[in-house]
Amino acid sequence: MTRIGINPARGGSAARLPARVTVAILTYLPSLDGYFAQRLEVLKLALASLKAHTSLPHDLFIFDNGSCATVVEYLNNLKTAGQMDYLLLSQRNIGKIDALRVLFNAAPGELIAYSDDDILFYPGWLEAHLEALDAYPRAGMVSGAPLRGGASHAMRSLEALASAGVPGLELRRERLIPDDWERDWALSTGRDPQAHLAETRDQLDLALRLKKPDGSGFVETIGGANHFQYLTPKQTILKALPSDWTGRLMGWMIELDEAVDRLGYLRLSTAQRFTRHLGNRLPPEIVQEAERLGLLDLNAALLAPGAVERQRKKSWLLRLPGSRRLFHATYKRLFDLLYN
Repeated sequence: MTRIGINPARGGSAARLPARVTVAILTYLPSLDGYFAQRLEVLKLALASLKAHTSLPHDLFIFDNGSCATVVEYLNNLKTAGQMDYLLLSQRNIGKIDALRVLFNAAPGELIAYSDDDILFYPGWLEAHLEALDAYPRAGMVSGAPLRGGASHAMRSLEALASAGVPGLELRRERLIPDDWERDWALSTGRDPQAHLAETRDQLDLALRLKKPDGSGFVETIGGANHFQYLTPKQTILKALPSDWTGRLMGWMIELDEAVDRLGYLRLSTAQRFTRHLGNRLPPEIVQEAERLGLLDLNAALLAPGAVERQRKKSWLLRLPGSRRLFHATYKRLFDLLYN
């Protein structure tokens, strides 16, 4: 006989059905030095904020895209401790857009709340996202961090909505997004904050105010979304993803935004900031924000000595004309050799 007895699960049913929302996070920390020296602390802070500030039912699904052994061990320990519902590990980095294809197809929920692994979540973030997504039948992406960069492309669906004259919808163009939010984003992405503000000083925001069906108030949003964090219907985002493997380590994010827009779906952001991009470091202001939110108590080792960035004087080498460009090109080449 090739089998002894009957599988005890036969005829049974799943103990728990998937939640409507799958919170899906993509991680990639190939090392813990250089660019990635503080990335594990950033990841811990992101997950601590998610745990503390997500009160609605959800499943947490993390796809690790080829991180180093220390990070994989950390994620496995979280799963063993019951801190996540699904963990998928890749032996190698398959690139961001192709990893999203794997992650989004595997997500069990009707809605996917996607996030990069360096996002800070504020209280009420998921409630605000769901309110906006449910209010607009053609909403394809709802982000929690309104940014002017998210409204600089893939806006045809919003422009069509603006000209359609939808009952109960008010639209206006004015400068609503605070400069502080734009400055924070510029710093977290390695941009010059003053240069960024100067580039966008004449750009107005598209504000949308939609009357709720029950007449109890309005749902306020801002036109445009970002692709580092958003809530989306699973079937919508799957249609927007490339149908074939791209083989690209990075990129294809603007194309994803444009694909959602071409399908006729709106890209929106909450009017208030419910999520924040952190980047690859923990400067003092982020540590203070985490402290204000009570997140450090969730993980006493989160900001161990040396984890917080120390301000250092700029090396004399970086003051040489053209040195930054040369060093950046050299670093990129070494990074490709080490991790590609």
